[in-house]
Amino acid sequence: VQLQASGGGLVQAGGSLRLSCTASGRTSDTDALGWFRQAPGKEREFVGCYWRRNSRPYYSDSVKGQGRFTISRDNAKNTMYLQMNSLKPEDTAVYYCARGTGVIFSAMTEASAYSYWGQGTQVTVSS
Repeated sequence: VQLQASGGGLVQAGGSLRLSCTASGRTSDTDALGWFRQAPGKEREFVGCYWRRNSRPYYSDSVKGQGRFTISRDNAKNTMYLQMNSLKPEDTAVYYCARGTGVIFSAMTEASAYSYWGQGTQVTVSS
């Protein structure tokens, strides 16, 4: 299984980006497709995930209340998206998509629950 993340770039504060994560290979046993981000000098942080069993997105507490990020999935294209609006400088990070199998619901926010990772795409938000 390979994951290809794309769509990052440089954007001004208040702008928008849409990240894509395309999976290839065997994906039928996927439980969760996650988005994580890692800023310089910080630990990798859960942003959200698409939970395949109920086809619903879930978000970290840090992004959920603000409603700025939206996860969606196009099954026909085997692609997951992260729409990011009203971007802030603190959103600057490398964004990774990841795929997990055998993930239990309560562990979806943990990077260790995901076995397959994309290469990451840089998002830089200027003030």
